Amino acid sequence: MNNEIRNLEPKALWNKFADLNAVPRPSKKEERVIQFMKDFGANLGLETIEDEVGNVIIRKPATKGMEGRKPIVMQSHLDMVHQKNNDTEFDFDNQGIEMFVEGDWVKAKGTTLGADNGLGVATIMAILESDDIEHPDLEALFTIDEETGMTGAMGLKGGILKGDILLNLDTEEDDEIGVGCAGGIDITATGTYNEEPVAKEGMMAYKIEVKGLQGGHSGMQIHEGLGNANKIMNRLLYAVIEDVKISEIDGGSLRNAIPRESVATVVFEADKEAILTSLLTALAETIKKELKTMEPDLEVVLSETELPEKTMPFEAQAQIVYAIYAAHNGVYRMSADITDLVETSNNIARVIVKDGEIKVGCLTRSSVESSKMDLANTLRATFELAGCDVEFSGEYPGWQPNMDSDILKVMVPIYERLNNGEKPHVAACHAGLECGILGQNYPNMDMISFGPNIKGAHSPDERAQISSAQKYWEFVLEILKNIPQKD
Repeated sequence: MNNEIRNLEPKALWNKFADLNAVPRPSKKEERVIQFMKDFGANLGLETIEDEVGNVIIRKPATKGMEGRKPIVMQSHLDMVHQKNNDTEFDFDNQGIEMFVEGDWVKAKGTTLGADNGLGVATIMAILESDDIEHPDLEALFTIDEETGMTGAMGLKGGILKGDILLNLDTEEDDEIGVGCAGGIDITATGTYNEEPVAKEGMMAYKIEVKGLQGGHSGMQIHEGLGNANKIMNRLLYAVIEDVKISEIDGGSLRNAIPRESVATVVFEADKEAILTSLLTALAETIKKELKTMEPDLEVVLSETELPEKTMPFEAQAQIVYAIYAAHNGVYRMSADITDLVETSNNIARVIVKDGEIKVGCLTRSSVESSKMDLANTLRATFELAGCDVEFSGEYPGWQPNMDSDILKVMVPIYERLNNGEKPHVAACHAGLECGILGQNYPNMDMISFGPNIKGAHSPDERAQISSAQKYWEFVLEILKNIPQKD
């Protein structure tokens, strides 16, 4: 199946992507892909090192005639988001991604594709392996754990890299040149409750399922109006809060993915079945109508299930349901300085209620530090009022735009020349790129971000556009030829 991918143009890029996607590489489990990359560099006879946190750096001297250009760093992250459809059997820890071509797109069979950021990694690998691509002194920086903590970027020490310019290959629109990004912070609310035994006589239990949502990137797609399974489930539970006892809730997955699915088990008096079913079905239809444009495949399924042994007491379930209802999800503030840029947002990413414990995980993003903390504190207050403990963690800074960047001045005219005068979209993004973190230890490094078209990142609908990869590859090669001269 992946042979079909290897025959795509540019072959150098797609072959390296196929090689990479054969290696399991979940965030925080990157041992195999780290070794894969070290072996790759060593087999090319290039200086290859692994730093103390697991980042891999491969150095390649300038090609003939390019020795006088500024040294560069090309950077991408090794890990990928692992998401799959419920009906897909797949072991991310041990299987390579199964890819196929559909029209102008490369997709995966029921899982994330790993184009984020695998196409960037593959680009750098192809350049390292090439004998005929012109480039200055080159350091390839492959970071780890970008998707769940930015651990690699945070752990990279100052002084290791020697380059003057950093090309980050983690942007997902081929007409965009990234000059800034949002910072982020994880908010985790936890609580406990004393479970109550279920009276068996005259009681029933239902499983409520919210599914069929698109999901997606909780930064780049947060403004699109996509459904959040956790918020939808909570809305359903709120509607029947007086008449049901909640046994379990399990919704969402990773913090940087908009939740696609949620499942809850509730207990109620059997003689209320008809009215509860009618109420939930009517509300589900209302929600589906609200979201019909963006979420045409949304389903809310009610099914009878075995009575559980225990449920939440009413006070505890009311507190957490009310808190999730009140907690902000989605765009909080648009940028006043950059047109159409989301400044601040929150994703209610994970909700778990089970065995006397509550856990709600959010990812708050913002390009303005004070606004990020304002929303984080809003969420803290909301959940603390419900009796939860709230922890802030995983904080990382944004990347402030530099519109006077030397590499930006090189790239804009190249883009226009290659695309018949079309101007690129020079912008900051609402994703968490590693540039802001790397800039803390390398404040004088000129940084830019770009990449090919990738849609549906962080979801099983992730896909990479073949024609865009060709356009992007040509852009990369021209940039490398035109790196500025050393000062």
